[in-house]
Amino acid sequence: MAPDDKRRPLPQDEQFFTPGASGLRKAVEQRSAVPMAFLFTQVPRWVAPAVLVILLLVGFAVANPLGGVAVLPVIAFIGWLAYLSWPSLRIGGKVLRVAMLTFLVLLAATRFGVF
Repeated sequence: MAPDDKRRPLPQDEQFFTPGASGLRKAVEQRSAVPMAFLFTQVPRWVAPAVLVILLLVGFAVANPLGGVAVLPVIAFIGWLAYLSWPSLRIGGKVLRVAMLTFLVLLAATRFGVF
C-alpha cells in the first residue's frame, strides 16, 4: 500500500460469510460482500454514520412524508446490518436490533400519516 493511500485493510481473521449458510442468507451475504467491502475499506469512516445521522435528524424534524422518506434508507441500512450480523448475536443484541427497527418503522409510519 502506498504511503499516501488512505484505504483501510480488511480486518484479519474476519469472515464476510456465515459458515454453512444456505439459501437466502448465502445469496444476501454474497451480494453484500462488494458493497460492504467498499463501504468499510474505501469510504472514510465518518461518511456512513454522518449520512445516517443526518437522514435520521431530517426524519425527526420533518413531520410530513418527506421525513418518512428520509428515514427509509436508515431502516434499510440498519436492517441490512442486522440481518448480516444476526447469526453471531446473543439474545440482547437481537432484542436491541428488533427494538431499533421497530422504532424506525414506527417513526416512518407516523411521518407517512399511518398513525
